[in-house]
Amino acid sequence: MGTENVVSIEIAPEDDMTMTTNLENLRTVILKYAITLSPEQRRDMAKMSDKTYPFVEKISEYIVSHPEFIPAFMDTAEFNKDFAAARKLKEHQRLVEQLNSSLIDTIMLCGSEAYKAALAYYNAVKQAAKMNVQAAADIYSDLRKRFAGQGAK
Repeated sequence: MGTENVVSIEIAPEDDMTMTTNLENLRTVILKYAITLSPEQRRDMAKMSDKTYPFVEKISEYIVSHPEFIPAFMDTAEFNKDFAAARKLKEHQRLVEQLNSSLIDTIMLCGSEAYKAALAYYNAVKQAAKMNVQAAADIYSDLRKRFAGQGAK
């Protein structure tokens, strides 16, 4: 009885090169703007979530229509620049997240199918080793290390 093979992918060398080159180029561009925060900085800062975004967007509109309420210490040019950058980067983040999700799913499926096939081979070797096939015993001795400490003793 065989196992169902849902995915059968061979990545062409030219596609692999294209992905690598484009991802490296993308990383270079993103790192021109990206900032790395410490865990403490992340924990302590005010965060603009999906629910907060419309609030900040309304403020950007009210700044234009009712500038009399802008506090003297508020730099509206910096506010506008920060909000525009957050908006643009969020668009790119959504696309990257979609791609990442697709990659994770594909890797998971490919890995699952490869692992199931590997387990089938392992179990065949294990059976052959139980039947005192010397080559199988050597292979089984090597492979069973993966499962050391698991199962009933």
